[in-house]
Amino acid sequence: MDPAPVGAKTIRKVIVASSLGTLFEWYDFYLYGSLAVFFGGLFFPPGNETAALLASLATFGAGFGVRPIGALVFGHIGDRVGRKYTFLITMATMGISTALIGVLPTYEQVGMGSTIALVALRLLQGLALGGEYGGAATYVAEHVPDARRGYFTSYIQTTATLGFFLSMGVIGTTRIALGEADFYAYGWRLPFLLSFALVAASIYIRIRMQESPMFTALKARGETVKNPLKESFTNPVNLRYVLLALFGATAGQGVVWYTGQFYALTFLQSTLKIDWQTSYVMMSIALVLTTPLFVAMGALSDRIGRKRIILTGCALAALTYVPIYMAMKHFGNPDGLAAADPAQINHVAIVLLLTLQMVYVCMVYGPIAAFLVELFPTRIRYTSMSLPYHLGNGWFGGFLPLIATAVTTSAAVKGWLGGDAIYAGLAYPIAICLLTLVVGGLYIRETKDHRLDGAAITPPSPR
Repeated sequence: MDPAPVGAKTIRKVIVASSLGTLFEWYDFYLYGSLAVFFGGLFFPPGNETAALLASLATFGAGFGVRPIGALVFGHIGDRVGRKYTFLITMATMGISTALIGVLPTYEQVGMGSTIALVALRLLQGLALGGEYGGAATYVAEHVPDARRGYFTSYIQTTATLGFFLSMGVIGTTRIALGEADFYAYGWRLPFLLSFALVAASIYIRIRMQESPMFTALKARGETVKNPLKESFTNPVNLRYVLLALFGATAGQGVVWYTGQFYALTFLQSTLKIDWQTSYVMMSIALVLTTPLFVAMGALSDRIGRKRIILTGCALAALTYVPIYMAMKHFGNPDGLAAADPAQINHVAIVLLLTLQMVYVCMVYGPIAAFLVELFPTRIRYTSMSLPYHLGNGWFGGFLPLIATAVTTSAAVKGWLGGDAIYAGLAYPIAICLLTLVVGGLYIRETKDHRLDGAAITPPSPR
């Protein structure tokens, strides 16, 4: 029994339902990231501002650290039971853990208990997100035509940036409406509590969805795999593709994504000392200008290939990050003042620099879902594609703000480079981009002409 063709109306419903649910999950996950600088004074010991910032960023990174575990757990369920029901589990886990952050006591109230509880909830968020993305990308890809897979799956790719944008918008609106004193006292909880409503809406949307036609056909033929983890990672051929996907695509994609959004925002606020409102507005403008490019890059990859666009984005990032961040300092706080002088900030120039970084983000991220689903067979696709994605984004990308900030604030680096130490953290994303260029360029072939079906299939051969 082969899967029946899917109509245009059904495809639209699939994309809308998958994208909305994933958007809400990214909103939940990135609320903490948008408040990482702010949270240093709420949940960690007072007295050392730099240590509190690093601890807050480490907790932000902890959620990314467990994402590969979530990919394995939920990928296993998704390949055995189905994509739809795994969606419901990940959504409920993410929404509830996010909402509970909104009721946590602070360090001032209960000491280290608040820190431990925050880290635990952050870990639950990471587990849920580890199962969400692979399921959404797989679900959409298994509904759409082969020739337009890059275009249709790119809508899923917009949700991460839109979730980040939504989190900044909700936080910014709340801060302005309440004022800084009330926001610090209790208002920061409101964006997290909103997740109770979002999770209810998301579960309602997803419970009405049907199972993927490819998985349904696979199940009807009795070809679902009993142990997706074993088949994914003990089969030498498949394991090779997992490693190639990681080092030849998602590692570089991950660091470009997190440099262009989270590290850029941290750099504006913590290094250049630009106030949060100005930072949020400039970043939001860049996000609005470039988000349509995710879809444009996905569609372009259907014509010229996924690999070429992804690797070009990594190459441009590696070549230009240092001059971009030097220019951000020149236009944001040229004199290195303790607080940036609003009269000295060239808002247009900084928005253009943020927009340029976002163009790189769109290049590496727009085609990545189509690229990953095309590497692996239907029977183990959820598990196999989720692990390299979440290792690349969760480990290589998610820890980037912590690693880069730790390098730039290191006494040894400051002693060696002086005022230029603020750019030293960029060595990390540049090195990972170069690694991806070498591995992806030499060992991965283009995947855009790879046809998906309900049977176990062999991925395209590497060079």
